[in-house]
Amino acid sequence: MKRKIQSSTDRRTSIIDAARDLFQTKEYDKATMQGVMDVLGIAKGTIYHYFPSKEALLEAVIEDIVDANISHMKKLIQTASGTALEKMQLIATAGDISTENASILDKLHQPGNSAMHSRILASTLTKQAKLYERLIKQGCKEGLFQVDNPLECAELFLAGIQFLTDRGIYPWSSEDLQRRARAFPKLLEQLLKAPLGSFNFMLQITEKSN
Repeated sequence: MKRKIQSSTDRRTSIIDAARDLFQTKEYDKATMQGVMDVLGIAKGTIYHYFPSKEALLEAVIEDIVDANISHMKKLIQTASGTALEKMQLIATAGDISTENASILDKLHQPGNSAMHSRILASTLTKQAKLYERLIKQGCKEGLFQVDNPLECAELFLAGIQFLTDRGIYPWSSEDLQRRARAFPKLLEQLLKAPLGSFNFMLQITEKSN
């Protein structure tokens, strides 16, 4: 039987998939590049051709998780009916990847991973902001919002959420997080000039994540 030769893209994907399974089932410090090689039956030169270190492989795994989540959010927007606010609630809930990937994402909070953490956050913000921009524009057409800079509003909103709620960026206290969670809905209403109570659903999302 002829052995199937994988393309470069397929090989890289299979390495990321195997590493993701390994990082989810084994402590990161105990997971090794050799473990991924053993699962896939590949040589050392092959895995190091794509990923020079375990840290680079972890970053690729997290980027893959983020990209898959963005694709899911895009599909929700495309298939869901309803107002911009209703769609925002859908993707705000779908945008939380921490529950299913807690064991992997926790590695970002370890000392020495701050640079990787910042890159991942910036990448996530950029990708999510474009989705929220589309919904803010829809909301303006529906008369729900009144803004002249939808993309910048989306970026400010997401950056605020990231920085002020991520304990991996700064060890915020529970009191800090709760205080901000209560303020976010009102601040979003003011930013987008939305009707009173429009973003009350954010309370449930932020409380759940904290």
